[in-house]
Amino acid sequence: MPLRPDESSLRRLDLNLLPVFLALMRERSVTRAGQALFLSQPATSAALARLRAVFRDELFIRNGNALEATPRAEALMAELGPALQVVAGAVAGATPFDPATDSRTFRIGWSDDVAIAAMPLLPRLRQAAPHCRVVIRAANFRTIPGMLETGEIGTAVGFMGDGLPATAKQRVLRRGGFRVLRDAATPGPIDLDAYCARPHVLVTARGDLTGFADAALERLGRSRRIVLGLPDFGLLRRVLLGTDLLCTVSDALADAVLGAIAEAGLVADPPPFLCPESVVRMAWRAVLDHDPAEAWLRMQIIEALAR
Repeated sequence: MPLRPDESSLRRLDLNLLPVFLALMRERSVTRAGQALFLSQPATSAALARLRAVFRDELFIRNGNALEATPRAEALMAELGPALQVVAGAVAGATPFDPATDSRTFRIGWSDDVAIAAMPLLPRLRQAAPHCRVVIRAANFRTIPGMLETGEIGTAVGFMGDGLPATAKQRVLRRGGFRVLRDAATPGPIDLDAYCARPHVLVTARGDLTGFADAALERLGRSRRIVLGLPDFGLLRRVLLGTDLLCTVSDALADAVLGAIAEAGLVADPPPFLCPESVVRMAWRAVLDHDPAEAWLRMQIIEALAR
């Protein structure tokens, strides 16, 4: 039986080039695309040259330090992206997974507050799946939707809003509230007057010095004084100990911090005003929903973080 024209075209294309094309579209860098695929830079450059020959187009043009996709590349992405997601899901669903022997790579995105709470997960994964690799990417509610959509990560864990891509699935891991961390040697528990009078620390990735607590206080006709903005929660221990500083954090983070360094003298008080609910969610790409390996990973995350 003769090949149809579309089948003949596929025979001329090395399908191994398509993941390289997707990585280049995502990273806009030959070096970073190669790193994402565990390829050397020369191998990635060679693959790009072959892609250009196959599609008879430059596909990517250097613009400063980044690669800019040509109209032909954008059109290919619009057509190939969804199709390759379907193929990946079909292949993954048909591939068995044995954590003791498998050697695949898991890519997880989480914020640093969740990372502190999730630390016990990593030795568990290492013990159960000794040959697998785990790549942790820094992510937050602003970056998680885009990272899931482009495939930079397969799973995300954190405090996220409703802006997830339509191709993502999610579930709630735990619900809670907030607590106020302080040095145990300072007066407490913290009432509203003390909360407003004492200086505060705010963990702020963007450098702004306003959080949800400020909006809640404003509704009460009160305010607080933030004197220090930190880039991540890992610095809280050093910053709070020996000072009168306060930091308002989620229940999940408070549990992790107090459990890890209870002997260091930190305590947590309930906030002296009404706070919104603190919800930790897990989201994952729909194409990975039936992947046995990714389903196993999600179960490990649930067991480590769900309450």
